[in-house]
Amino acid sequence: MNSWIVVCTSVVMVSLVPIAAQTDRAPAASSYDPRITFAPMTLPEPVNEYRSSNGAPGPAYWQNEADYEMHAELDTQAKVLRNDEVVTYTNNSPDTLPSIWIQMEQNLYRKDARGRVVNGSTPRRVRAGDSASAPSPSTEGFVLDSVEIEQGGMHAKAEYVIDDTRMQVRLPHPLAPKGGSLRLHIRYHYQVPGVWGGRTSWGMSSQGEIYDMAQWYPRMCVYDDLRGWDTLPYIGAEFYLEYGHFDYYVTVPSSMIVAGSGELMNPRDVLTTTEIERLAEARKSDKTVVIRSVAEVADPASRPKAGGTLTWHFHMDHTRDVVWSASPVFVWDAARINLPEGRTSLAQSVYPPESAGEDAWSRSTEYVKDTVERFSRQWFPYPYPAAINVAGFSTGMEYPGIVFDGIEDKGKTLFWITAHEIGHSWFPMIVGSNERRNAFMDEGFNTFIDIGESAGFDGGVYGPKRDSEYSAGGEPADTILKVLDNSAAPTILMPADAMSWQLGHPVSYFKGAYGMVLLREQILGKERFDWAFRKYIRDWAYKHPSPSDFFREMSSEGGEDLGWFWRGWYMNNWRFDMAVTGIDGDHVTVANLGQLVFPATVEVTYNDGSKARFRVPVETWQSKSELVWTGDKPITSATVDPDHVLPDDDRSNNTFPVK
Repeated sequence: MNSWIVVCTSVVMVSLVPIAAQTDRAPAASSYDPRITFAPMTLPEPVNEYRSSNGAPGPAYWQNEADYEMHAELDTQAKVLRNDEVVTYTNNSPDTLPSIWIQMEQNLYRKDARGRVVNGSTPRRVRAGDSASAPSPSTEGFVLDSVEIEQGGMHAKAEYVIDDTRMQVRLPHPLAPKGGSLRLHIRYHYQVPGVWGGRTSWGMSSQGEIYDMAQWYPRMCVYDDLRGWDTLPYIGAEFYLEYGHFDYYVTVPSSMIVAGSGELMNPRDVLTTTEIERLAEARKSDKTVVIRSVAEVADPASRPKAGGTLTWHFHMDHTRDVVWSASPVFVWDAARINLPEGRTSLAQSVYPPESAGEDAWSRSTEYVKDTVERFSRQWFPYPYPAAINVAGFSTGMEYPGIVFDGIEDKGKTLFWITAHEIGHSWFPMIVGSNERRNAFMDEGFNTFIDIGESAGFDGGVYGPKRDSEYSAGGEPADTILKVLDNSAAPTILMPADAMSWQLGHPVSYFKGAYGMVLLREQILGKERFDWAFRKYIRDWAYKHPSPSDFFREMSSEGGEDLGWFWRGWYMNNWRFDMAVTGIDGDHVTVANLGQLVFPATVEVTYNDGSKARFRVPVETWQSKSELVWTGDKPITSATVDPDHVLPDDDRSNNTFPVK
């Protein structure tokens, strides 16, 4: 990241009297209107007893809870998963609920799914060698064998309605507020999608199958104080989920290794004595320890029994989701993660033999360990018992405690994608924002913290990270300026599904991350930003913040009225164009030409060759579009933003030389 700009200590005075410029350049036309930029700010979500004026949860903040117990079985011959799921749902809201809503994301793969119309009928991912014009695969989605409600001591068949990727269960008795609970029993099965499934899939590596099992169970929709039931369908954007405790059991062929969110509770049932001993060694080692080697993948002795099945039991607390991956050909290694206050976790990687190599997945655990340790020190301690990287076919996707990356990833690509996906453990796994509505609060925030990991790992060998859309010198890449100039581009606050990939990706990831860089480096400074952002994370860990909560917290704890920034960068795609419009002797005239404003640095060169810098605070533009600054000797040239740290739309007018 760029260091905070130091303002030159030259004695300066500001004159408000317009000075004629010595130039042949035509006067710049300004479209800037301070009445728009600095108008009183009303944020979308109001302050009330649930959400405080300082951005923290209010004194009466509430959140419902969903706890899960699941017993699943994977049929690798039929490619079918069967599950017996029990959800204990607790209504902590002040409202009586006559029904509950459940997300049914496997229904995305039905022929009649909304997502197939919205996104087109071709598969989400097509493998090399496959025909892009081949008929689109499909499944029947979740096939329900039974749905029952256990409530008030009664156990009854549930009345329900399924619409696309949502299911409404109408309750025999309304669920009481402030602690009322029920148990929902769902037995179901579904066909596991192939590689075309995207975020969930099975596929063949060179030596065997890999199953990436995500969105594998019906999940409770969120009922919150902002909208009641939030039932946006699953058509492509990611997730919004309640927190709870999970116990899940996965029965698979005995030849398989299973990597799952949370803690493996029964290692003696599913691992060999050697693997258990190696895991114990890894928990004490800062160096990667091989649990199952490439050579052992083909050795039947690397599994505790031959033939039949084994059941793996995992547990995870304070999480919004769990996923797992299984394969008979997984290589497995691990190392200790050192956390604040003497705590530890376990970094792990599983991958097929062809992914092994010191320039590839053999370094994955090292990347996971470093990322989790750095983010834990800088932002918030990692809370989960393990952090796992899986090489499979559902590449580049994140879940609590586990991420899916690519079999062929290596070098800096593997590092970058690992750090990014593991970074999602903080946003949105710990800080549970609504990804379907506010993608910038997970992708933008996460891309922002990635920058520090790329700069810090092994002396910056893989830095700088380029997908933050600004270069090593801080100059904005063309992508952001094109977004600001594009009248069709969505604003950051548009719902994720309302953004096309071509524009939505640079908006939510890159503009979202660059906004955080600007806030930290140019507006608040490192000390104020880090204090405020850490408090935001602490306040909203395992909760559901809105954009307004983030805006209020950063303004309140950062000590600045940032309404102009939220309005210009997040609510609009305004252009920033600051120019030097004239020099007359020891006077420099600086103008703001676009509607977006930023504090900025101006560098002047005097006639004796010496230089000085002065800072133009954002308050300069509250009532005018032009500023005259006075130096202490004749000036020969002046440059706005000499370090290229601001997203200036037109740099041709940034420098003004005296002729």
